Amino acid sequence: MCMLFYPYLLLFSFSFIFFHDVGENNRSRKQGGRSFIGQKVPNTNNSEELYKVDEFAAEVLTGKLTTVFLPIVYIFVFIIGLPSNAMALWVFFFRTKKKHPAVIYMVNLALADLLFVVWFPLKISYHLNGNNWLFGEGLCKVLVGFFYGNMYCSILFMTCLSVQRYWVVVNPIVHSKKKSEIALGISIAIWILILLGTIPLYLVNQTTYISNLNITTCHDVLPENVLAHDMFNYFLSLAIGLFLIPAIITAVAYILMIKTLSASIVDVSTGKKRKRAIKLIVVVLSMYLICFTPSNVLIIVHYLLLKAYSQSHLYVWYVTALCLSTLNSCIDPFIYYYISKDFRDNLKYALLCRSVRTTRRMQVSLSSSRYPKKSNSYSSNSSRTTKSTY
Repeated sequence: MCMLFYPYLLLFSFSFIFFHDVGENNRSRKQGGRSFIGQKVPNTNNSEELYKVDEFAAEVLTGKLTTVFLPIVYIFVFIIGLPSNAMALWVFFFRTKKKHPAVIYMVNLALADLLFVVWFPLKISYHLNGNNWLFGEGLCKVLVGFFYGNMYCSILFMTCLSVQRYWVVVNPIVHSKKKSEIALGISIAIWILILLGTIPLYLVNQTTYISNLNITTCHDVLPENVLAHDMFNYFLSLAIGLFLIPAIITAVAYILMIKTLSASIVDVSTGKKRKRAIKLIVVVLSMYLICFTPSNVLIIVHYLLLKAYSQSHLYVWYVTALCLSTLNSCIDPFIYYYISKDFRDNLKYALLCRSVRTTRRMQVSLSSSRYPKKSNSYSSNSSRTTKSTY
């Protein structure tokens, strides 16, 4: 689990060095004006609105943190996340016969991750080009919309997956088709909610030309009136409605599940399965909180400081935490592999180029040899409950 903290240790070390250097350079200057607020510049040509940023923002936009470190992380996520999520979707759609609620939620989570990482080449190009956006206002809005949409879409589907796991543990005997229909309806509702929730991002001009740097930023610099009013209320609503409430629900579901599983340990074999499930719960919950908590907390503090003091020096920390939150897109497929035996088997046989029919026959044969005939009824029920849960 300590591996989950390594990116953030790297972030804090890198950011400390960065802020120390900037602080030494700016010690003789006033601390006010540290912001990514775009100050409008008179334009005699009247062709487009021009903005400028202060020296601190200029150093951030041209520094190695945003032009080297961020694109390296995005390249890593793209290289791992694109093929792994594409493979996960292929296994779910073409190799998985039974579409349990957990499978439905994992399919939607993988789809959200895939739709997210396919836009990364634009993001990588933007940062490598010195935070200069070359692809127009429309594509910038799409990128920003997918960026935030994926984050909250992932949070909601992981919450649904957590609640579904707990529900199966406490009440495993429920009609499977009914549960699948409910999961499908919830998934559609989440996609509609995310679509509606990201509409405000498309109504605001996200690109800004910075005259003193001769670059066009995408979402990194916006006028003060937009930042302090429209964006503040918008992101505060997102953080509370689509992060804080789902985070509480997820935490409660996992705590109750751990309590239930701990109390149900009877024999040695069952105890090992339960302990393995508890370890998985802790890992998933830790990834959920580590990936999404810093960025959502920092964005609220960032906008509070911006609204109260017209300063946003925390934006550097926020944009880096937001970058590291994308790691969930390449971690999720490995969680599918860990929590679902069906997924592991189907992926393994797919990589071995075995047909779906052969895979089914081998799974049935393996299941028959694993459970004796004399306890077939009990084993079948136990196996069905365990598979649907984990």
